Amino acid sequence: MPIGRKSPELSARDSVVEPTKPRLLGILGPGLITGASDDDPSGIATYSQVGAQFGYTPTWTLLFSYPLMVAIQIISGRLGRTTGRGVAGNLRKYYPIWLVYSAVPLLLVANTINIGADIGAMGDATKLVVGGPSLLYSVLFGAVCAMTQVFLQYKQYVRVLKWLCLALLAYVAALFVVKIDWHALGVGFFIPHFQFSAEFLTAVVAIFGTTISPYLFFWQASQEVEDMKEKPERDPLKDHPEQAEEAKQRISLDTLAGMGVSNFIALSIMVTAAATLHAHNITDIKSSADAAKALEPVAGKFAEVLFVIGIVGTGLLAVPVLAGSAAYGLGETFRWKTGLARKPKEAKAFYATIAVATMLGTAMNFSGINPIDALFWSAVVNGVVAVPIMFVMMFMAANPKVMGEETISLSLKIMGWLSTAAMTLCAIGMVITLIM
Repeated sequence: MPIGRKSPELSARDSVVEPTKPRLLGILGPGLITGASDDDPSGIATYSQVGAQFGYTPTWTLLFSYPLMVAIQIISGRLGRTTGRGVAGNLRKYYPIWLVYSAVPLLLVANTINIGADIGAMGDATKLVVGGPSLLYSVLFGAVCAMTQVFLQYKQYVRVLKWLCLALLAYVAALFVVKIDWHALGVGFFIPHFQFSAEFLTAVVAIFGTTISPYLFFWQASQEVEDMKEKPERDPLKDHPEQAEEAKQRISLDTLAGMGVSNFIALSIMVTAAATLHAHNITDIKSSADAAKALEPVAGKFAEVLFVIGIVGTGLLAVPVLAGSAAYGLGETFRWKTGLARKPKEAKAFYATIAVATMLGTAMNFSGINPIDALFWSAVVNGVVAVPIMFVMMFMAANPKVMGEETISLSLKIMGWLSTAAMTLCAIGMVITLIM
């Protein structure tokens, strides 16, 4: 074979992670990135606020939500891998067009608001450490997030996202610089406690709304489709069921790991806030930057810096996922050419959606809109959108017309419907909270 030429077998298997690397790194991909992006600056603000306000008491919600979010994300990944289409593509193909036309614009609005809040938090966090104008930093972060998606090749882009997952370790490190009441944590984590108050109900709804979000469904399903395009040996399982066993094992392991990382980091943030802010009666945290700033007097400058590193790193990971999931949803709805593996000139509308969503989110920070109010309404929209999408996803995943022979198992159906029921209760809780 000529020097410098790959064998056909190596060419076929050349993908995001080279086969010479450990097998685990080759397995971890869409699920890991999806889970890590769930802990965005907006999520950090939620977990910090809950920990500061209620201490260790609500930590049980993360143990409870883990199997539910794993189930619905595995179903999302299986839907993409089995059909070769994302969530919106399957909605358009098998369900009334008004359903996708109703859901996707709401997803776009919620994601854009979330992008704006995340970019603003990154700017505020950077200002805490280095000084200067936070709006300038917000513009720079917005530009970086948009350009990486548009100009980096897909393989390089996924590598960048995987490395950005390491930013989450900042919150694990923060646990080592605070004094934790392990008994109170054990009681709060393993024994569910409920306070029948509007504040506690809002906190529980916020946690579930943060951990189970529609953009995560769209992203993971679409990334499974992207990976198939990048790996010639992979085909839609509906047409090639012989590939199903290995694919299902990979998606399950990837998602278990990704959502496990997500919830462990969320727990670390909540515990850090409980051990420091709640313990010193600091209960009014309005943003992730506020949480970082409040840490310094009670836990030292190092804890503040760790929090800031996490905010910026997770923001750089989450903003592209938010913009990308909106672009996938919109592109599949209107049958555009979609995919980060395509060059910008091949998928102009797809990349334009990414750029516009990121720019609009950045511009939100100049509008005078209260970021806390924006986040609240983003959570409300996400909660409303999640429920019908989850119902339809459950029906699609169990439908042989959609999935062929690879419909989901009984155990996955049970956990998926439990997850759907939990989000339905959260949506009802949001309405009750609004009325109260």
